[in-house]
Amino acid sequence: MDMDEVTVISRTQDSKIRLKVLTQPDDAIPQPEVARLRRKVRPDDDGRVRSRTIARRYLTKEEKVLSESLPYPEDVERPQTRGECMTMPRPCPFVSCGHHLYLDVNPESGAIKLNFPHLEVWEMPETCSLDVADRGGTTLEEVGAIMNLTRERIRQVEVRGLQKLRTNKEVELDLPPERP
Repeated sequence: MDMDEVTVISRTQDSKIRLKVLTQPDDAIPQPEVARLRRKVRPDDDGRVRSRTIARRYLTKEEKVLSESLPYPEDVERPQTRGECMTMPRPCPFVSCGHHLYLDVNPESGAIKLNFPHLEVWEMPETCSLDVADRGGTTLEEVGAIMNLTRERIRQVEVRGLQKLRTNKEVELDLPPERP
């Protein structure tokens, strides 16, 4: 399969961000439930496509059996450390990795959240949250575009994470006191 590089403009509330993505020919066929979701995807008024969740209870019996019977390819070696991961080609093909940005799995319900239901993995500009963190100095708008969330939601997650750090590890981290 040949892949071409395309520049995509991701719009946030305040700015436009240019991201390079890889495209694959249209003959690639997604999984059945993902294909059903993609047919229903519609952009909001601001042009943003929201994430979609696949609840385990809505999968057909055949899809559940298929998901449990899929073997992991034996000839593919998955990276075990961050050092090995950094040398892997991008976009990262390991969507089951906890740091991959393509999907999230709820461990309690088994629900799968597709963060980018309108894109395939190879079309994503960023696939690894560790790569984004290694770059550092990322604005809320850029993180929002990378994670398909609004700037405000990113700010809320940041505030909540800092609050948890302060309450749980204040002595160990030597963080400054919380502002009034």
